[in-house]
Amino acid sequence: MSAACSFEPQGEGRVAAVIDLRTFRLEDGREIRLAGIEPAGPDRAKGAAALSAILMGRDVTLRGADDMPDRYGRQPGFVFLAGSEAPVQSELLSRGEALVAADATDKDCASALVAAEAEARGAKRGTWADPTAIKNAESPGDILAGIGRFTVIEGKVLSVRQAGATTYLNFGRNWTRDFAVTISRRMMPAFEAAGLAPKSLENKRIRVRGFVEARGGPRIEVLRVGQIEMLGGN
Repeated sequence: MSAACSFEPQGEGRVAAVIDLRTFRLEDGREIRLAGIEPAGPDRAKGAAALSAILMGRDVTLRGADDMPDRYGRQPGFVFLAGSEAPVQSELLSRGEALVAADATDKDCASALVAAEAEARGAKRGTWADPTAIKNAESPGDILAGIGRFTVIEGKVLSVRQAGATTYLNFGRNWTRDFAVTISRRMMPAFEAAGLAPKSLENKRIRVRGFVEARGGPRIEVLRVGQIEMLGGN
């Protein structure tokens, strides 16, 4: 079986500088951004230290679906140390230093990343040692404290409502104050294909991840199926 996330090779190099948990510079000047993950906390220095411990001065191979730079000129990709079958992303996830971003489109790759995060969560490693690492959907104030941050939230979907082209998964009765997840109409076919038709989520416990916005109460817009997971015990 081939290693997870081992896409087409997109170059190699030696790591010269680590900028933060997701970004580093090679000796040839290229800036690389680790695909598929988000930092587990707001402390940039701590994140940089975690990545430095793994990568600093090491030779790496870059793999990815393409090598198109992002708008900041960074090349996104999965990063492998010589002789390793798992990407550096999996190492950071299994240490509890990162969260799965749910943007990996390859199923095997996404499964490997989710498994690495789940291992850390089960062992309470890194960020998961903090009982408040997962926010409670019934505590909108706690969620709002993380505006603009990538956050993991768990709770029971109280109701599913449609308004125009948007479906709302409501976790409380007061839509101006309580937490809700929004899904646009164009995402519906993907959710139905994955067995996650929004109406079927009513009264189910789910885990959702994404960037928190304030629109009345706290909101997370779901742009990918991987942002929602069913929880055991449903």
